[in-house]
Amino acid sequence: MRIALLQSSGRPGSVAENLKVLDEAAGRAAAAGAGLLVTSEMFLTGYAIGDDVARLSEPADGDAADAVAEIAGRHGLAVVYGYPERAGDAVFNAAQLISADGARLTGYRKTHLYGPFEHRHFTPGGQLVVQADLGGLTVGLLICYDVEFPENVRAHALAGTDLLVVPTALMHPYPVVAESLVPVRALENALYVAYVNRVGVEAEFDFLGLSVLAGPDGVARARAGREEELVLADVDPAFLAAAREASPYLTDRRPALYGPLV
Repeated sequence: MRIALLQSSGRPGSVAENLKVLDEAAGRAAAAGAGLLVTSEMFLTGYAIGDDVARLSEPADGDAADAVAEIAGRHGLAVVYGYPERAGDAVFNAAQLISADGARLTGYRKTHLYGPFEHRHFTPGGQLVVQADLGGLTVGLLICYDVEFPENVRAHALAGTDLLVVPTALMHPYPVVAESLVPVRALENALYVAYVNRVGVEAEFDFLGLSVLAGPDGVARARAGREEELVLADVDPAFLAAAREASPYLTDRRPALYGPLV
């Protein structure tokens, strides 16, 4: 499956404009043969939008979700997008996977919130592993800071995730996460990781770009720079199977020793 990584911050504060950016990128991705388009964290609204986080939040089946579903169906490719999800009085930093025919396949709420901004505006999610089948691949979702905890990615590996999709908002001064940590997570868990970042300055945040699709051998299949960019790379199920056969990390585990970790 060909994956398109949309490295963009869109137009912070305007859902309508961000839907236009998504629509244009979906057209380019579909023309290039992509089966899945992935956006950055909080793409639909912008990340550093202060109290507008609550104002622009929507339920998982709200108007914005319907608009994304229409875009996915019209271009014939699946979409993972980041947005603020409202459920009752709570607002979650969320991501949703929409199929190529516009169906909602799964949604994820960020479980590990980063910094004062997120703790002020969001409620942490309570479900670590969410997955869906997409074109024969088991796709799982995390968001940004979540991938920096090895337990999270290992939980996905043990649950059979083939492609871990991570919308993100990685900021200065942490390029080591995109450049080193994400490929290591892919290697030690024998899965693909699609890590898709924002770019540019929003309020006090300077987003780094450096989006990457890392393979199960720890090698970047594609990597973006520090500007807005649409990056394409392939997920190869045959290579994934071979990498898992060769990797010792899951088979040599000794879970009986790991009790003190929790």
